[in-house]
Amino acid sequence: MADNKDELFELYDSFTTVNVVDPSFYERFDVKRGLRNQDGTGVLAGVTNISNVHGYVISDGVKVPDEGSLRLRGYELYDLLGTPQDDRRFRYEELAYLLLMGELPTKDQLERFISVIDAQRELPEGFTASMILRDTPDNIMNTLARTIISLYAHDPEAESRSVEHEIQTAISLISRLPRIMVFSYYAKEARFNHGSMIMHPFIPGQSTAETILSMLRPDRQFTEDEARMLDIMLCIHAEHGGGNNSTFTTRVLTSSDTDPYATYAAAIGSLKGSRHGGANHKIRAMQAEAKFEIDDWDNDDEVAAYLTRIVKKEAFDHTGLIYGMGHAVYTKSDPRAVICKQFARELAEGSEYEREFRLLESIERLSPVVLRDVKGTTKDVCANVDMYSGLVYSMLGIPEDLFTPLFACARMAGWAAHRFEEIVAGKRIIRPAYKATFRGTREYLPIDQR
Repeated sequence: MADNKDELFELYDSFTTVNVVDPSFYERFDVKRGLRNQDGTGVLAGVTNISNVHGYVISDGVKVPDEGSLRLRGYELYDLLGTPQDDRRFRYEELAYLLLMGELPTKDQLERFISVIDAQRELPEGFTASMILRDTPDNIMNTLARTIISLYAHDPEAESRSVEHEIQTAISLISRLPRIMVFSYYAKEARFNHGSMIMHPFIPGQSTAETILSMLRPDRQFTEDEARMLDIMLCIHAEHGGGNNSTFTTRVLTSSDTDPYATYAAAIGSLKGSRHGGANHKIRAMQAEAKFEIDDWDNDDEVAAYLTRIVKKEAFDHTGLIYGMGHAVYTKSDPRAVICKQFARELAEGSEYEREFRLLESIERLSPVVLRDVKGTTKDVCANVDMYSGLVYSMLGIPEDLFTPLFACARMAGWAAHRFEEIVAGKRIIRPAYKATFRGTREYLPIDQR
């Protein structure tokens, strides 16, 4: 930062007054703030064959809550992931194939796809030292964005828009991003926390989930159940419709005909935000305070009392929000949260995390009651995927710094699918309108007359 920041005091003082917009204008001009309608439904900005996020129905013009459903290429997420008793194969690569290719793979097709991903994990020579270990920022999401942009320079066909190049670039990033993420974590630990710089080579033939755990853990050891739990988490986060902020960002940049590296780096920048993928940090912080503030985690009255203090803006960050509860689309249930909770229960059973799991269940169960009693809220409020995902990652020994980067690694497949669809079907730059609210034309005065 420049040392002359005090000389910019006029900019600091006027920041709010210059940038404020009269709130009445939004209603007067029927502005869809956040591209949302007045009833909370999203403004229809496109069509897609990739996925459908369902949480309500519109009946006679009224929004009616419904059980949540997430369909990928027409398949229910529940069916794609199965149950813990189903066959023991890893699913993330299969879901990535479905998202990119539009159909579930045969056994031979899946094996070829996995071999292609496996062959792409190596990074360019000297890339790790120059792009990851040098000038490491303290936020891993920024490192991911920087490294993706830097990979552009190592691609002799970076500006190609051919089908072959688009697919090859997407697969290379699906393959490489997990390694970049783990290297970035240890680089940050070494620079800011005086930790050890651990750089395990990847093991050919491992799934994405296995690769992450193998590279992350100092002793490289993990159980099959741990790897399959992480695989489930990658599947849950792989895709979530075209309207979420980072996927819409992918669509917007793609519509301008920019290159894939710039597009995916921008998507990561969007996902980093605390109102999007970065929200999981808020949830874990709230849950940590809950564990400290509530003496008896099994006492509903104590749990409800703490939640009441949150809603009354007397606890946690004083926003009145119970983080982990509520979603822009889902009303009665979030299928990702249902699946995550199902596997989390099995992982927590009999472990030191079982009491914490029961506490989160209580928060999920009591929050709608507290919101109704304190605020008079009558709408359906369900737990979202982040209610239990942080606990799962903690049980797997994954540091909080990697929660959102893991989200990004998983979502690469979904972002790529939407970029492909926008390239083929979009054909038009996305450019919504903004209403200018100043009146007339101001008279220009020469600088010596101001």
